[in-house]
Amino acid sequence: MRIASTQYHTTMNTALQRANERLEHIMEQMSTGARVQLPSDDPVTSVRLSRLTREDAALTQYRSNISALKSRLSNNEAQLTSMTDDMQQARDLLLWATNGSNTTDDVAAMASSLTALRDSLYDTSNSRDQEGRYLFSGTATGTATVTLNSSAAAGSRYSYTGNGALQQVVVGNGVTQAANVVLPESAGLLNQLDLMIQTLSTPGVNVNDATVQATLKTGLTSLDSAMNSVSARISKLGGAQNMLDTLDGGHASISLSNQQAALTLGQLDYNQAAVLLNGYTTAVQATQKAYAKVSELSLFNAM
Repeated sequence: MRIASTQYHTTMNTALQRANERLEHIMEQMSTGARVQLPSDDPVTSVRLSRLTREDAALTQYRSNISALKSRLSNNEAQLTSMTDDMQQARDLLLWATNGSNTTDDVAAMASSLTALRDSLYDTSNSRDQEGRYLFSGTATGTATVTLNSSAAAGSRYSYTGNGALQQVVVGNGVTQAANVVLPESAGLLNQLDLMIQTLSTPGVNVNDATVQATLKTGLTSLDSAMNSVSARISKLGGAQNMLDTLDGGHASISLSNQQAALTLGQLDYNQAAVLLNGYTTAVQATQKAYAKVSELSLFNAM
């Protein structure tokens, strides 16, 4: 059987090219430590590794969301705690004011202190984050939580201008957590404090008067209600942060497990790779030598 020179050279070049490709492939595997370089190397393992990569990317995003969310919740908690401190001071003043032995000067001093506390509560209600977004306005973060109409009558000057919607953040597969707190009751509290300040600031006010006593008791009731509401929110924020810590720890464990699984599935067996490398190298060298020897042969050698 005769083989044309062109056919022979083509066949040998193809064989050499394939051998070199296998050699380059195993060398690339050894340099990266990854057994699967292309999906065709191991289709099943490739699909598994792709799934693990996607899941790990999702976990990384969840953990990033949790980190940012914990910061926001902590800021909200700090602002609400400041509000409860101010409300407690206001409550103490109102209890003191109900004492019928207070002088006019005492009552005037109480009204002055209540004014400072009212203004502090107003400012805290309109707290903003580093980007200038209002914390307690629901999803209307560009709108002030409480607005003041100075020309209105005492008891109706403050209005809640946010909304009651919550900003949900995805922190897990199918798990969301509210990132904000709404304070619709803040306007009512401020109006009640404003009304009491006006009452106590009235020249010659008699704290033993039935109408004044009724106003003070109404104010105390309003303060207690607001304090209970804000305290419940603080407690809820603390529980949410504990839950996020637990969830973040779970994500970290799953991520580590996925990384270990990916390493097990995709890592290269260097002992086996060294044997293959040696075999491919020998095959290439043998093919090259055989090609060179055969290429030197001629029909004239048989004459």
